Amino acid sequence: MADPVKSDAKTNGFHKTTNGHHAEELKIAIIGQSNFAAEVLELLLERDHMVVGVFTIADKGNREDILATTARQHRIPVFKFAAWRRKGVPIPEVLEQYRSVGANLNVLPFCSQFIPMEVIDGAAFGSICYHPSILPLHRGASAIAWTLIEGDERAGFSIFWADDGLDTGPILLQKQCPVFGDDTLDTLYKRFLYPEGVTAMGEAVDMIAAGTAPKIPQTEIGASYDPALFREENQYINLNQPAVRIFNFIRGLDSVPGALATVEMDDGLDVPVRLYGASLSARRSMTNARLIRFKGAVGPAFVTREGIFITGTDGTLVRVKRLKRGNRVIPAGQWFEQSETKVTPLELSDKEQEQDALIRSIWKSILKVEIETETDFFACGAGSMDVVRLVEEVKDTLEVPISNETLFMSPTYGEFLQEVIQRLRTGGSDQGANIGCDYKHVVLKANRRQISVPTQMFINGRFVDSEASKTIAIVNPTNEQVICEVASASKTDVNDAVQAADEAFRGVWTSVSARERGQLMYKLADLMEQYKEELATIESIDSGAVYTLALKTHVGMSIDAWRYYAGWTDKIEGTTIPVNPARPNHVLTFTKKEPIGVCALITPWNYPLMMLSWKMAACIAAGNTVIIKPAQVCPLTALKFAELTVRAGFPPGVINVVTGTGSLAGQALADHPLVRKLGFTGSTPIGKRIMTSCAESNIKKCSMELGGKSPLVIFADCDLEKAVRLGMSSVFFNKGENCIAAGRLFVEDRIHDEFVRKVIKGIKTMKIGDPLDRATAHGPQNHRAHFDKLQEYCTIGVKEGATLLYGGKRVPNMDGFFFEPTVFTNVEDHMYIAREESFGPIMIISKFHSSDFEALVARANSTEYGLASGVFTKDIQKALLFAEKVEAGTVFVNTYNKTDVAAPFGGFKQSGFGKDLGKEALNEYLKTKCVTVEY
Repeated sequence: MADPVKSDAKTNGFHKTTNGHHAEELKIAIIGQSNFAAEVLELLLERDHMVVGVFTIADKGNREDILATTARQHRIPVFKFAAWRRKGVPIPEVLEQYRSVGANLNVLPFCSQFIPMEVIDGAAFGSICYHPSILPLHRGASAIAWTLIEGDERAGFSIFWADDGLDTGPILLQKQCPVFGDDTLDTLYKRFLYPEGVTAMGEAVDMIAAGTAPKIPQTEIGASYDPALFREENQYINLNQPAVRIFNFIRGLDSVPGALATVEMDDGLDVPVRLYGASLSARRSMTNARLIRFKGAVGPAFVTREGIFITGTDGTLVRVKRLKRGNRVIPAGQWFEQSETKVTPLELSDKEQEQDALIRSIWKSILKVEIETETDFFACGAGSMDVVRLVEEVKDTLEVPISNETLFMSPTYGEFLQEVIQRLRTGGSDQGANIGCDYKHVVLKANRRQISVPTQMFINGRFVDSEASKTIAIVNPTNEQVICEVASASKTDVNDAVQAADEAFRGVWTSVSARERGQLMYKLADLMEQYKEELATIESIDSGAVYTLALKTHVGMSIDAWRYYAGWTDKIEGTTIPVNPARPNHVLTFTKKEPIGVCALITPWNYPLMMLSWKMAACIAAGNTVIIKPAQVCPLTALKFAELTVRAGFPPGVINVVTGTGSLAGQALADHPLVRKLGFTGSTPIGKRIMTSCAESNIKKCSMELGGKSPLVIFADCDLEKAVRLGMSSVFFNKGENCIAAGRLFVEDRIHDEFVRKVIKGIKTMKIGDPLDRATAHGPQNHRAHFDKLQEYCTIGVKEGATLLYGGKRVPNMDGFFFEPTVFTNVEDHMYIAREESFGPIMIISKFHSSDFEALVARANSTEYGLASGVFTKDIQKALLFAEKVEAGTVFVNTYNKTDVAAPFGGFKQSGFGKDLGKEALNEYLKTKCVTVEY
């Protein structure tokens, strides 16, 4: 039906040109559809050609083709026909409307309809067509695909004069390009055939206008007529041929419509699938692979985490990255997991069907294509601005909190719709808001709250049981009762987590930009802020941390760490380096900072969430993926944290949590060849064993924060009240379970007795008890083995002759692992308690005389540890000299325990190496690449 635009001759927007080669000027009719045709129209108008009419397909629903929309914008008459012929005969009214515009040149940029010869021959200057092959090769409707399927070394397009044959008319012009080894139908079209084709159509019309357009008869030498691949029977792949032929067929149909194959299931069913993302593989062995059977295949096929590998008749493997089963596109490596999972399609309510229509209309307006369930947003050529537009329009229209990552994780329309509808069903909450229904959990009833905490491992975005469902008991240190049973990882479980992290690092995580990575981290920090009371409560129940301290430090500093490193994600930069080139050449040398890859973190039990955050925030900011093994005795905050990462939208596999023993799960991480960096906080003996494993496995990079015996020197000229208060904090903070705790206090003899008296008085005022009580200052030790070790430590101190002034035993008449704050004096340098770390609330005091500063520093340094240190004095010279000479990674002057996420933290000597926190920590999770370019 005609759809003319009313206008007068002076303002109708028609573009005219005058030339001396024709007695009659060109009057162009554009016949076709799609973005390609719309761009050709725009180009012809820019070149001042007259377009008298646009003929395109009928509207699909309420949507017209982009060619019609573009013509309207330029006020050109538009005609929309469902067909030009009926039973092979031209429709008279259609011919009449075509003739009404008086066209003398027909331009067919892309046309899917049969155009009658009365139209083709009806224009005085003829009809020109665009065809995506180097004619006469690959005549027919599927030319681009057959260029790839046949393994042609060159691709190209032809613009020819239409005749009554199938793409057999004389050639006007042709252009060619090489076919690269990684080209697919999509890349070839977008790289060359589309942009160069639009330009060439403009050139062709210019040549016709100038009277210089040739008509070169097509030769029949090399001519081919290939089957139309829009017919499903022609889309099935022959797997009984060499690998390169299999590879070419798959890429020739990538991403539309996809090569068809049939999987023979164990239950006898035949399941049709479409294959995408093919590459020729150099692999020759298949470890950890499962067999999959394809109908008609002679050689075996395998499924690994990397994809599906199909064996050609020449023994070479073809790797397939993605496949479609029904309407779902899945990673090929997840075939068995997805096959064993029943996916229930959403049943939409009346309101949700209206929301579906709204979302579909937004996709249409951006992509300019008909939206089907399997329509892939990115395969349709969408760019970064299209992503932003889609996300913002859906958010504004439906008031649902989605982000760019939502689209990255659900790129097809069906997946995206399901994601949005599920979020709307949960009240607009984020991904994973209903995750509580999906995992085994324990409900903690404490602190006037009911808190759901996962008890399974977190691998590849899901909470899962351990192999053979093995578990370990988690004990509440306040009452010695079992809280729950938590999964205990095997080597197989660890390998699954590492494989998931490796796949995410090489796959989905690479599509998230540095700035988007930072946005995810900010969102996670906001969620941690939202749930901080729950996290602090879990920390108190699980590790014995005093609730107020857990809220301020354990959780508060964790949030700070995530926000601090979120700001670093898009500021990780390399440098340019002036080098001396060999003249007359020029050389540019620069460095790039790149993520290491899969990183493993093993964290201690004294600050479960904070140690996780100190390390992981820097690791993620640098672009790595991670597996963390929290302490065996208190893993619950790490598992609750894993739930929050899902809510924040982190892709599956980026963050994984394996729980269990250090001897098994921790050792498996240290030994794993795919782990490229290991960050460890714990004891020095265990650190030595881990370093050995890191070296022997694959020389993986490691950073170690190990034991400490930090000296704190208190001079007589200090502010004594402050020195007492902070001296007590330096030992008793977090029940003494503090890596930088002052392991030995050196107090000047002139104030020694007064200092000790004030400390004892202060201890007697400390409230010991339930860590959830807001008035409690001192909670239980973390677990029984540590509690028993502290008692043994005090027994050794007394036996060696130190004076036990206070404490040294269990708090009487209390359940739980409550240990009295303890004070030893008269401690000599040779004693065990002067040399070894207690990691508990035990103050070790030695006297010194101020006359020999060098001897004092030597005593402070007479330990193999060098984590932290401190000095109290009003003499700035003494303070700075001490800071200069003490062998410790951190020095506190007139303060203690004052750390900040921006300040690097780490030790010397057997306290380890590498840094947590600050900009320096990023270097622990980055590698430097040097690039030199000569020009």
